Amino acid sequence: MALLRSYVSGGWHTAENGDSAGVPLHDASTGEEVARVSSEGIDFAAALEYGRRTGGPALRELTFHQRAALLKALASHLREHRDELYALSARTGATKGDSMVDIDGGIGVLFAYSSKGKRELPNDTVYVDGNVEPLSKGGTFVAQHIAVPLRGVAVQINAFNFPVWGPLEKFAPAFLAGVPSLIKPASQTSYLTARLVEIIIESGILPEGTLQFVAGSVGDLLDHVTAQDLVSFTGSASTARKLRTHPAIVRNSVRFNAEADSLNCSILGPDAEPGTTEFDLFVKQLTTEMTVKAGQKCTAIRRAFVPAGLLDAVAEAASARLAKVAVGNPTAEGVRMGALASLEQREEVRRSLKALLDAGTLVFGDPEQVEVVGADAERGAFISPVLLKADPERSEPHEVEAFGPVSTLLPYTSTEQVIELAARGGGSLVGSIVTADAEFAREVVLGVAPYHGRLLVLDADDAKESTGHGSPMPQLVHGGPGRAGGGEEMGGIRGVLHHMQRTAVQGSPKVLSTVTGRWVAGAPRTEGDVHPFRKSLAELKIGDSVVAGPRTVLQSDVDHFAEFTGDTFYAHTDPEAAAANPLFGGIVAHGYLVVSFAAGLFVSPEPGPVLANYGLENLRFLTPVKVDDALTVTLTAKQITPRIDQEYGEVRWDADVTNSDGDSVAKYDVLTLVAKEQS
Repeated sequence: MALLRSYVSGGWHTAENGDSAGVPLHDASTGEEVARVSSEGIDFAAALEYGRRTGGPALRELTFHQRAALLKALASHLREHRDELYALSARTGATKGDSMVDIDGGIGVLFAYSSKGKRELPNDTVYVDGNVEPLSKGGTFVAQHIAVPLRGVAVQINAFNFPVWGPLEKFAPAFLAGVPSLIKPASQTSYLTARLVEIIIESGILPEGTLQFVAGSVGDLLDHVTAQDLVSFTGSASTARKLRTHPAIVRNSVRFNAEADSLNCSILGPDAEPGTTEFDLFVKQLTTEMTVKAGQKCTAIRRAFVPAGLLDAVAEAASARLAKVAVGNPTAEGVRMGALASLEQREEVRRSLKALLDAGTLVFGDPEQVEVVGADAERGAFISPVLLKADPERSEPHEVEAFGPVSTLLPYTSTEQVIELAARGGGSLVGSIVTADAEFAREVVLGVAPYHGRLLVLDADDAKESTGHGSPMPQLVHGGPGRAGGGEEMGGIRGVLHHMQRTAVQGSPKVLSTVTGRWVAGAPRTEGDVHPFRKSLAELKIGDSVVAGPRTVLQSDVDHFAEFTGDTFYAHTDPEAAAANPLFGGIVAHGYLVVSFAAGLFVSPEPGPVLANYGLENLRFLTPVKVDDALTVTLTAKQITPRIDQEYGEVRWDADVTNSDGDSVAKYDVLTLVAKEQS
């Protein structure tokens, strides 16, 4: 059987005579050998250096939007190879539904980060974090936080349960940040990850050096990480602790993110009695989380907290659903739960079950035997779904995880008790509360949030569109405190920023404008003979400005605006009441009248490069505008963002409206779409 190839230092590497031609990997359902794996002969130091010197510079030359476009192209390419990946995924014991979660879920992460990169990041190579911080009275000394990509490699060490989603959910934010990745999957299912990487490399979509892959053991890889590298790990809490204390990681303060196993919980509300929608949702979610991926999910429900009076009803309903689950070869018709990843994994689950059974009793299933469809029950890594019930005061349910189709029912008698019991898990990736009682949900959420990375509140209102307890979403953080590893992955742009260095830059407005590519108040403005609205993106520069006005606000203007719009708030229409207002002291102009007059002052009305005004942001009314006040507006090009897939881009303008005394009465950003070239 062929050895899996690694892809390092710009080429494919196959170990020669590694561990007697490598470690055999087996089909989870049939026991047949699928491939062999060995990393013998890989120069890990050279691989990391190749990523730093080749992949890093290639990525940093691209803007966030260009990287986002490559992620989208890659996602589209992988979608064309879904059938091939699905077929190989079945050999890991995954059903078609399991494979969809892994394969389509991973591709979906690429699409999600492509979209977020385009919408939430600038078409630039530097990320501006937060607002400008004034550091002096005169405004000549200011500061700005920026984020730039680290100059190392994002090393990812993944678990066996998600051989496609696992690598892609780590790769997407790293790539978007501008940091190359090195993927090291768990050996059991690494043949699927290997084929994924082959498809990616063969596509030629990614710049060289931005993705490397190691099949086999990690070797001395971590000995060579530097302060500019990152290590992300998914797996057991014990392995996470070992890696976190690796001398090179400690010595160099390497960014280390761990997503470890956890004793996730689901809590049924006291209101959710049999016959309610929420009761049915709880039972369905519990059994689904037990059987999807044969329970081999770091987000699966391990502890199911149920009001003591409902324990028997839940046990009966869950058992009835589990009895309908056919276990067997994922390719066999009717099978709803496949095998565990390996025979070794099955033995590990059985060992953990023995500890749990010391503290509880079986409700459903038999750890030692199961009826199997389309396969040999002993050659394949099959196990029955196992539901237990236990005394919630025993320590075992809160400390022992059987990483398979196993969950334990635990009764509770009060809100305070269930919050305390949930916390005994020592930190979890996710918890869910199934209830129609919003006040109960609030109390539990606030009580258990310190111990969880994500919480789902499930009820009849959101059930139809809910993505479920066990589904990490790229928009949301995936991770948790304590036993869950103390890390965070994804979380939208948060995951991108994890791969970047936040730096505070102090200087003059002129310097900060140059560094960030955004005009900063106090930086030079350029007022020329050509109105900025007459310039295309190719001609427009940061700091291009127009000053327009003054225009006097008349009483008749205020009266007309009130009548025309229907905004007859007393401050604009009742002199006596307006005079009594301590903020105004008399009739004032509508804030939106001020904004409308400002637009009339700065606009250049003839057709030209400006295609549309599509929004205002950060609008603040600072000083009341009285009748007979004269308004002047200064409009300055603040940020220019070409759209790489359109013939236009976005221009953000700084608008500052002042009164006769030169005081700012309104400040805001104007957003326009501007053609890249003159028509």
